[in-house]
Amino acid sequence: MKKIALGLSAISLAIFASCGGKNEQQATAPQAPSLKVNTLEKQDITLYNSYSTNIEGEQNVEIWPKVSGFVQKIYVEEGQQVKKGQLLFKLETQTLSQDAQAAKAAVNVAQVEVDKLVPLVEKNIISEVQLKTAKAQLEQAKSTYSSIAANIGYSNIVSPVNGYIGEIPYKVGALVSSSMGQPLTVVSDISTVRAYFSMTEKQLLEMKSKMTKGGASVSSENSPEVELVMINGETYPHKGKIAMVNNIINPTTGSVTLRADFNNPNFLLSSGSTGTIKVPSPQKDVMVVPKMATVDIQGNKLVYILQDDNTVKSQKINIINQTDSEYLVSQGVQPGNTIVVEGVSKLREGQSINPIK
Repeated sequence: MKKIALGLSAISLAIFASCGGKNEQQATAPQAPSLKVNTLEKQDITLYNSYSTNIEGEQNVEIWPKVSGFVQKIYVEEGQQVKKGQLLFKLETQTLSQDAQAAKAAVNVAQVEVDKLVPLVEKNIISEVQLKTAKAQLEQAKSTYSSIAANIGYSNIVSPVNGYIGEIPYKVGALVSSSMGQPLTVVSDISTVRAYFSMTEKQLLEMKSKMTKGGASVSSENSPEVELVMINGETYPHKGKIAMVNNIINPTTGSVTLRADFNNPNFLLSSGSTGTIKVPSPQKDVMVVPKMATVDIQGNKLVYILQDDNTVKSQKINIINQTDSEYLVSQGVQPGNTIVVEGVSKLREGQSINPIK
């Protein structure tokens, strides 16, 4: 009986050891990772070409005095918004006023002379030539007075446009004239701003070819809407339109100047600002691969294509362009291919995965 019991115990231990080994092997076997995959299809996408730009107001009007004089009063502050016709400066006109009084007196004297000679001519006491001479002197006196009066009017300097006041270099008491080195100020109309930028001849031809599809001519009507990235990195909320293309190529740089106009209803943009113009370049029926789905091996970009048995196969791709997050691909993948879009840096050729769509 003891022998039978010992035999049964040995068999039990052997069975237990065998089961334990299998469980241990199962516990150590690696599981296939669960990774997101995506099935590729051709799609339309818009790329953007970026160009540095300088921004100017629609009008930057320099304010110059038409007459010489001392600045008597300044009615505006630097940076202030002004309306067309608003008084900006007043020049001292004391000397001009004295000249005007003298000219007015000369007009009165000439008028008296004409009034005195009229009845004498009518009575044939004097010749009509004397009266004509007196009338000519009267007209000359009136012209002199009008000129001086106009100069007095020019001493009140008003804004010719709506806009914002720039720097005011001359203060009260300064002697100013039309021949001084810089204007009294500059009034900048920034209700619309103009962004000037340059592109190469090749880039211009590519843009024109897209603008003229269907036989249309190049014009502002069929030019693409453009975006403006401001100096702080934010995109300006209003899109602009290319309004001017200078078709004369600069022989030194091989570039051409363009201008895009932007509405500026909240006066967010200022004359003299800088930024970046983004010109769209639509791409039709292209293969697009997320950058996060690629891995770089020895300078080549690879993706992992999911096979029917849920294993992955690496595939080199040919990149022709890119956005911030995607590659445009000409070779390597086809519509209908399913690629792994996460965790690709840890994958290896032939590895099994649990695909998640």
